[in-house]
Amino acid sequence: MTEKQMKEIFKDTNFVHWSGSEEEHKVAEYLKQKCLDMGVEAVVEPFEVPVAEIEEAHIYADGVEIPCKAFFCCGSGEVEGELYYMPGTDPVSIAGAKDKIVLMDKGGIGHFVYQDLMKVGVKGIIFQYGNIHYDNKDIDERDLRAAVVGDAKKVLCATINVRDGVKLISKGTKNVKMVIRQKEDVGHSHNVVATITGVRNEWIVLSAHYDTTLLSHGSYDNMTGCVGLLGVMDAFKNKKPNYGLKFVFCGSEERGLLGSKAYVRDHETELESYVLNINLDMIGTIVGLFISEVTAEEKLANYISYMAAEVGFPCEAKTGVYSSDSTSFADKGVPAVSFARLAGNNYAPIHCRYDLPDVLSMRQMSKDIEFITMFTSRMANAMICPVAREIPEKIVTKIDEYLARKRKKD
Repeated sequence: MTEKQMKEIFKDTNFVHWSGSEEEHKVAEYLKQKCLDMGVEAVVEPFEVPVAEIEEAHIYADGVEIPCKAFFCCGSGEVEGELYYMPGTDPVSIAGAKDKIVLMDKGGIGHFVYQDLMKVGVKGIIFQYGNIHYDNKDIDERDLRAAVVGDAKKVLCATINVRDGVKLISKGTKNVKMVIRQKEDVGHSHNVVATITGVRNEWIVLSAHYDTTLLSHGSYDNMTGCVGLLGVMDAFKNKKPNYGLKFVFCGSEERGLLGSKAYVRDHETELESYVLNINLDMIGTIVGLFISEVTAEEKLANYISYMAAEVGFPCEAKTGVYSSDSTSFADKGVPAVSFARLAGNNYAPIHCRYDLPDVLSMRQMSKDIEFITMFTSRMANAMICPVAREIPEKIVTKIDEYLARKRKKD
């Protein structure tokens, strides 16, 4: 794939394409066509996702309205109560939240903290977004995920800009009223699945998500990963490797890995024939540290380190759980590795208006794709895939913590 071709893809997808939207579906069809143009069979697979239409959202602080964005799927209604600023989630802070509307420093909430807040009877939750030094006063729109709520009740949730949050705290705001009305429904997101058959009826599955948040164009996070998949596909399109290759462009990753979770659910009977997952999530930036996080045996991390040293490609390899679609495959017993070039928020912030193509280097993108293709080729053309098809117990524990099946120990 040439640099010109890569630039064209970033240009064509340089717009918000949020989970379940027409724009997300448009990008799915675009990626399918890119695969077909290479002569690689590809299909679009829909799956259900919760959607909502916000009709109104208001927060009144001591009677004065401040701008806010409601959480999708947090329900509708009105609630009023004392404002409680809660910067921490320790037991003392949680206890102080009883019967109050909570203001948190964070932009989201995990399962166990949400459960703690529901147990003490929190009336509503206000989150903060942005940087007090940015000129804009953007407010992110998020959703209250079913995995967070679990068996607990829903409470009204909304986000305000951090500048307004600081004002509420500094003024000693006493009373807050939240009003949210929305229509909740079920919509569809889509996975794009392309296939290159191999000699064996066993598979290496490569994944990358293509959806964005509601503020981001997602060039870095994660059209770069999708371009990476297309680059690897281009290298294999006229070859027949020992292991077949499946390329999965996942929708709705930004809402809790919904696309990859749907894929492993819908393809459960096939998973025994999957020997490895290679996930790409954010590569090709002008600056940044290239890493690989291995959700499998430590030998694979060592192998990647040795290979990187052999070919002269700087790479920091370690074992762990990367916050991306690789986790869905590893959770089903498929050894996984995520590759990323981490540039950091000072240069290439994600989930915001600044995730645009100008943070990318097509030259670096080509180098990253070359390394990933080399690794894929070694695995796909191995006589026997050298990666043990088992997930070490300490990694299983980390997966359980990440997926909120087990509370992380302090």
